[in-house]
Amino acid sequence: MDTEERVGAFRAYLKRIDHYNSAVALLHWDKRTYIPRKGVDARSEALGMLASEAHRLTVSDEMKGFLEDLLPLSADLDPITARALEQRKKDFDRSVKIPVERHEEFMVLTSKAEAVWEEARAQSDFSLFAPYLSRIVDMMREFADYWGYERHPYDALLDPYEPGMTVAILDPLFGDFRVRTTELLRRIEAAAPIDSAFLHRRFDPHKQRRFSEYILREMGYDLEAGRLDETAHPFETTIAFGDVRVTTRFVSDFLNSAVFGTIHEGGHALYEQNIADDLRGTLLHRGISMGIHESQSRFWENIVGRSSEFWERYFAPLQEIFPDELGDVDAQRFYRAVNVVGPSHIRVEADELTYNLHIMIRYEIEKGLLQGDIQVRELPGLWREKMREYLGIEPENDTVGVLQDVHWSGGDFGYFPSYALGNMYAAQFTRALERDQPAWREAVRSGRLAEPKEWFVTHVHRHGSMLDPADVLRAATGEELSSSALMEYLTTKYTALYAL
Repeated sequence: MDTEERVGAFRAYLKRIDHYNSAVALLHWDKRTYIPRKGVDARSEALGMLASEAHRLTVSDEMKGFLEDLLPLSADLDPITARALEQRKKDFDRSVKIPVERHEEFMVLTSKAEAVWEEARAQSDFSLFAPYLSRIVDMMREFADYWGYERHPYDALLDPYEPGMTVAILDPLFGDFRVRTTELLRRIEAAAPIDSAFLHRRFDPHKQRRFSEYILREMGYDLEAGRLDETAHPFETTIAFGDVRVTTRFVSDFLNSAVFGTIHEGGHALYEQNIADDLRGTLLHRGISMGIHESQSRFWENIVGRSSEFWERYFAPLQEIFPDELGDVDAQRFYRAVNVVGPSHIRVEADELTYNLHIMIRYEIEKGLLQGDIQVRELPGLWREKMREYLGIEPENDTVGVLQDVHWSGGDFGYFPSYALGNMYAAQFTRALERDQPAWREAVRSGRLAEPKEWFVTHVHRHGSMLDPADVLRAATGEELSSSALMEYLTTKYTALYAL
């Protein structure tokens, strides 16, 4: 078989893995949205089997053969095939270290754990979830040892979400940012409060859906290549090329949840819907990292969605849907209300400033769990202690405390730092956007959301996984990762809002 034929066989093999991944994604989406409760166990087993088959393909002798045959020829291959080989080699080296039977056990465990988490969260009873979480933590420690690390076991879990990221980078980056965030928070707490009580009036969930679908279309989300559904914890998932789905949460007495949850997940979806078509079926047709992914959702949710320009344009359509609930409110009052700063229990409903403190709580806990310094049974009490230390408040129950996020049930350790990193990336991208399109905020004010969207398509989305996170950032902005742009953005915004 000549090189061209071998490359063709490799690309076909990647497409086969991609089809398995699509099936897993679809079954997982259904499990989190519409599956009957009694179908969870059978679905978990099916997910475990299919995910394990995809895993086997990534570590098979056939994959090893492709890598051995084609990697030495990378310099003479097309860029997409060369990058696909590079990424598959990295994935092979990582995946082959996990015994297939352990991977399948992990997939079954986490699939069941998510259903138990939902029940525990509904009953506000961490003890229901604790045995599953203990097993997950044990397996994550085991996997970290399989994968290997130089300085901290958490480094082995960071890399799949944010390639190249380590505790040694995060500790000083987060430490400095935490100090400056806390200083700004103290200044805001001493300022005159902003009224946001009207956001807790009764808002019909059906009407919330109408606005959610409307704003997704305005952002440029293709509803013919996706759909909007409701879940306890909003998420975006890519089923396949042309099928990128989002969910949101409709809370009848708090409008922010659906509005900003929808915009947030829509930002993720725009990324996935606008990756270059020629990456289809190569396993490169996806975002390169969770931090870069999160930068897209946070840009749309906060930098656009919580801007005065956005609500000068979109408050009237919202008010038209809720004439009684918002009849006594104007765009400026609404803008100020959705930007209120104040410590809160729920991460996904936190303001831009204190949100990052929630991430740092989870980061510290995850590091301790992996290091063995923290035990699962200690988490409810430790969570309350850290909330007091970081935010000055204490959750009254497990639902709004240690059980509020789904990620641990899926074994997503190393994931949380990507949220704060996403905010930092987003601010740096925005600074570059302002350099290239000085009038982009005026475009938002006029409802021309396609203009900032197209900048991101060009500089971020189209690349998919062709570039590493640092390269995406460097190519778009000319900068290395830093918290300075985010801190400058937050300081400028809240100094004006609170007349500091």
